Amino acid sequence: MDQLSETAVNAVADLAKASTTTVLRIDNLKIPGVPSEIPVLLDPNSGTVKSVKSLIEEYRETPDRKRGTAVVNTLDSFIDLVDRHKTEHSVIFADIDWRKPTLTAVIDYHDKANSGVADNGKHRVHYPFPLSEEWQTWVKFNGEPMSQSEFAEFIEDRIAELAAPHEEEAVHWQEKLGGRVAFPNEIITLSRGLKINAETRVTNQVTLASGEAQITFEEEHRDQNGQKLNVPSLLIIKLPPFFRGEAVRVPVRLRYRLKAGSLVWFYQLYRPDQYITEEVELSLTRAAAATEVPAFQGKPEMSV
Repeated sequence: MDQLSETAVNAVADLAKASTTTVLRIDNLKIPGVPSEIPVLLDPNSGTVKSVKSLIEEYRETPDRKRGTAVVNTLDSFIDLVDRHKTEHSVIFADIDWRKPTLTAVIDYHDKANSGVADNGKHRVHYPFPLSEEWQTWVKFNGEPMSQSEFAEFIEDRIAELAAPHEEEAVHWQEKLGGRVAFPNEIITLSRGLKINAETRVTNQVTLASGEAQITFEEEHRDQNGQKLNVPSLLIIKLPPFFRGEAVRVPVRLRYRLKAGSLVWFYQLYRPDQYITEEVELSLTRAAAATEVPAFQGKPEMSV
């Protein structure tokens, strides 16, 4: 029992003497999570026993234990704060969900011994990895169907993230995924061509052996010889998955479907999860080594 609690109990005891109510101490308790000794008020007239906890709490100037979740913005802050508060029982969990990756340290985790006592698990440090706006935008529309004009505008807005394929890179992805990897200028030409032909109907499309397709547009009041656009099947984007992080090169499949004479476009990022998972695992290893706190992949128990 701390000095503040002892003072409060003595004050209650003095009050009890004046009113004939007795303060008793129930001691030698061996219940997990319960102090070995607790004070109670005994009313000799009614024979009832009441807790003095509420009376003691009125005098409290500091919390009885650490609780709450601190949210940090950088990995370094996460490491420093965990190192500051850690105990011999603290642990770190990494949630490797690539859409919402996080690190969470539970400072007051359960006793690490095999027969250890459960702890509250309410004092935590949380680090949500800051995904970049560019990455979130590409992920948000991944696989989502777009009209011809919507897709053209999307590509124009993301021109800065288009990357020219290296020779070895182009060969690798063409062999792995099939088709041809486009250069940024080809994607820009495609985008502008789609925007020009936004109100026309598609009359023919031919898949070529190279993996490209040719789209033929028919404009109103004209003959069947419309303008043709070459459509590559792959492109490369270069962007940082994390805010202020290193940029990575991600292959993207380009797809379209013909519906009622109009084109519906969509793209597919190739394995976006691997870039996030790798970074989270590296960060978890770094945090565990710097703080000397055990690390696990998953989520901690919900605190109650």
